[in-house]
Amino acid sequence: MIAINIWHILIILLILLISGGGIYLAFKQQNKKLIYPMTFSIILVSFLIASFLLLAVDKYTKKVSLYKLENKRLLNLEKVVYTGFVKNEGSYPIAEVTFEVKLVNQGYATGSIASTSFFTPSGFKEFFSGGGANILYNKPQIIKKQFVVARDLKPGQAEQFRVVFDFPPYFRNVKQYTDVFGH
Repeated sequence: MIAINIWHILIILLILLISGGGIYLAFKQQNKKLIYPMTFSIILVSFLIASFLLLAVDKYTKKVSLYKLENKRLLNLEKVVYTGFVKNEGSYPIAEVTFEVKLVNQGYATGSIASTSFFTPSGFKEFFSGGGANILYNKPQIIKKQFVVARDLKPGQAEQFRVVFDFPPYFRNVKQYTDVFGH
């Protein structure tokens, strides 16, 4: 779901105008064998340019900020809770606001876990060991989660959010990275 603003419409109209002119010139071509390859090329290039431009418009017109971010770890449930506010700082509405959390096992980031902990076993060893369940190298050391925390956020509007997800019990000294972005 994308909130379309005036810049999206202008880009679409401009691309349609340019590709329409290109297709018109392709059909006026003297060599009739080139009409369909030229038309296909014009449509393909127009689609690629429009895709990049629409992504750029989204990036520069939809500005979301994160305020009062707090997290609490619920040890008895092995979960982590993030709460805070997201605010539309731009001049255009945002259809969806996504909150992203990345947890990195600190031992992995600083190198204090031995390199052998991340050794991926060969097929030969797996065949004879039966899979080696519950060994550290089979567990992910980086967890990345995304949550849609707000919908239809008007310019200047803020909304509170709360997300809960499972916390890996084998993580020690976790480094946390958070980000928020709008679509």
